[in-house]
Amino acid sequence: MALPLQGVRVLDLSRLLPGPFCSLLLADFGADVVKVEDTGMGDYVRWSTPYVDGVEASARSARFLALNRGKQSIRINLKTDGGRAALLRLAEGADVVLESFRPGVLDRLGVGYQALRAVNPGIVVCAISGYGQDGPLRDRSGHDMNYLGLIGLLGLTGDAGGPPVQSAGQIADIGGGALMAAFGILAALRHRDATGEGQLVDVSMADGALSWLAMDAVRSLLGEPQRRGHMELSGAFVCYRPYACADGWVTLGALEPKFWQAWCAGVGREDLVAHQFDPPGSEAHAAVEAIFRQRTRAAWTAFAGEHDCCLEPVLELEEALDSELVRAREMVVEIEQPGAERPVRMLGVPVKLGATPGDPHRRPAPALGEHTDELLREAGYDDAAIAELKAAGAVAGPAGDVEGSFLA
Repeated sequence: MALPLQGVRVLDLSRLLPGPFCSLLLADFGADVVKVEDTGMGDYVRWSTPYVDGVEASARSARFLALNRGKQSIRINLKTDGGRAALLRLAEGADVVLESFRPGVLDRLGVGYQALRAVNPGIVVCAISGYGQDGPLRDRSGHDMNYLGLIGLLGLTGDAGGPPVQSAGQIADIGGGALMAAFGILAALRHRDATGEGQLVDVSMADGALSWLAMDAVRSLLGEPQRRGHMELSGAFVCYRPYACADGWVTLGALEPKFWQAWCAGVGREDLVAHQFDPPGSEAHAAVEAIFRQRTRAAWTAFAGEHDCCLEPVLELEEALDSELVRAREMVVEIEQPGAERPVRMLGVPVKLGATPGDPHRRPAPALGEHTDELLREAGYDDAAIAELKAAGAVAGPAGDVEGSFLA
C-alpha cells in the first residue's frame, strides 16, 4: 500500500528530540528521511540510556531507536568544502531540509536557505529553534522548561500557593516544536505542489508552546489575569481535579453538570451538587477528598464503569503501556532491530488514517553513517569521488566505535 508521503525526501539535520520527532512522523507516513549526521558522534541521543535487550550501548540507545525508525543515516562534515558540496548535491533531489541549529548557523556554513534555494527553488527548509529566526532572543540557548517558563505556561501549572510543576512530557519540544514543524512542512509542501515555490518555515518552540494557551491567553488579553491554581481547567474547581484514593490517585473531570450530578448521585451525596464549582480548600473540597480516600483505585475504576462521570485512574507509565486501551489502539509496536536479541518495543503511530495508515515497520533505526555510500551514489558520486571525500574528512561511513553522551 502506498503511503501518503511516499516520494517526499527529507534531509534531517536536526538532533535530540524536536526535529527527530517531527521527521519520525513524516517517516511513518512514507517520507524518505535521511539523517544528516556529523562525522563525530552524530545525533547525541544515540549515546543516552543504552537499550538493555541486546543492542550494543556504543551503537544505539532506546531513545534513539524510538525516534529514528524508518530513516537512513549519512555522515557529512559541513565545515569542509566537500561536505558542503555533498549536502547541496543531496538537496538538489530533496523536498525538505529540516534543521534545529541556532539561527544563522547554516548561513555561516554556507548551506543556509538561500544556498539551498539556489540549487533547488522548490525546497522547503524548516528551521526549529527556541525563540525563532528573528526577535530579541534568537541567539539564546534554552530547553523545554525554559521556553515554558518564558511564555507563561509553566507559571500556570500547579496549585495556588505551590511551586510551578514541571510536566513529564516535553510540551515545548514536541507540542511547540515537532508538531508545529510537521504541520508547517506539510502546509509548505502543499503550496509548493501548487506553485513550484519552496519557502522557509520558521518554527519557534516558544511560539508553539504559547499557542497551547489559546483559551487562557485571550482572557488575559481581555484584562482578566490568569493565575496558577485559579483557572477552571487547572485546579480551580472541586469537580475537575486529581484526587488521592486509598491506594493511589484518580482524576475527576466532571466539568459538565450532568457528569458532576452523576458522581454525586453515585456516592450518595446529592447535597454536593450545588457545590460543583467551589474552590480547593472549601468544605466541599474536603468532603470530596474524604469520599475519594474511602475507595481503592480499582474500586473507583469500577465505579466509573457504572456511573458516567469522567473519572479515570492515574496510571504509572508501565501500567499505561500495558493497558487494554494502548494495546487496542496499537500504540505499542515491536520493531525488528539489527543487533537486538528480540524485537524492540516502542510507541506506535498516533495518527490513524483510514485508507493509508502509517507504517512504523518500514525500516529500523539506522547505524551511524550506515547509508553514506549508498546515498552519495544516488546523488551522482562514483566510488572514486566517495573515497576522495572520505580521505578529505568531508564524509564518513559507518562507525561502530564512536561513544559519548549528550549529558557529558
